[in-house]
Amino acid sequence: MGRAFIFGDGINTDVLAPGSLMKLPPEELAQHCLEAIDPQFAKEVRPGDFVFAGRNFGQGSSREQAVVSLKLLGVSAVLATSFARIFYRNAMNLGLPAVKFDAVAEIKKGNEIDIDLVTGSLANRDTGKTYAIKPLPSHLMEMVEAGGLIPYLDQRLNARAF
Repeated sequence: MGRAFIFGDGINTDVLAPGSLMKLPPEELAQHCLEAIDPQFAKEVRPGDFVFAGRNFGQGSSREQAVVSLKLLGVSAVLATSFARIFYRNAMNLGLPAVKFDAVAEIKKGNEIDIDLVTGSLANRDTGKTYAIKPLPSHLMEMVEAGGLIPYLDQRLNARAF
């Protein structure tokens, strides 16, 4: 369970990981994540919270630091109407679930949310409403659970070692 943070359409990677701050260590860069839109986000978000957004989340340059910043802040999943393809791929490769969700307008900031990525359900504890979400395919769920592509491949290769 986590709280919802709500953002609009077209959230780009430059507001997730500002280009002018890219030389900072990842932990410091994360403290500036989304500050151009919500200056309190990095201070208020806690491990297990969720980011909800509109269309084309993660558009812009293909910087992995955008996903790394969200992960370092403890965001457990991003749910959006749609994703920029490169952000979606980076999210999966780094073990951050990115889930298509069309009812973002029904979620309010601070709502307590439960998500089951395996069965494909989202429950809003504040409204009592539940939503069906498309479960992640099993191979992507295994990759997310492993922590991303590299840890997933390490596990698979080690399982085959003699």
